[in-house]
Amino acid sequence: MNKVYFLQTCDTCRRILKEVNLEGFEKQEIKSNPITAAQLEELYSFSKSYEGLFNKRAKLYREMDLKNQHLVEDDYKQYILDEYTFLKRPVFIVDDEIFVGNSKKTIESLQEKLH
Repeated sequence: MNKVYFLQTCDTCRRILKEVNLEGFEKQEIKSNPITAAQLEELYSFSKSYEGLFNKRAKLYREMDLKNQHLVEDDYKQYILDEYTFLKRPVFIVDDEIFVGNSKKTIESLQEKLH
């Protein structure tokens, strides 16, 4: 299965989606089609960490002062389900691997996997 979770209003997501060959990918825009609990569980099964799927750069993260709170895995899970902006993006699932976020290293690994 090949799937990508992304945010259409995110410039970085749009740039990465243009750079990657998305042929055969199922695409899910997370603002108009929010991630479900089952989908989040599937992402967790690949990443083994809700914190790893959590976007600590989100404006809401700062506004809610979450960095000064002691968050556990269940907190990260609930925040991601409650607010799409907390999912680190884009998230690519390629076969049995997950690629989370937009770091140069992550995108290079994704492109290597796709070639």
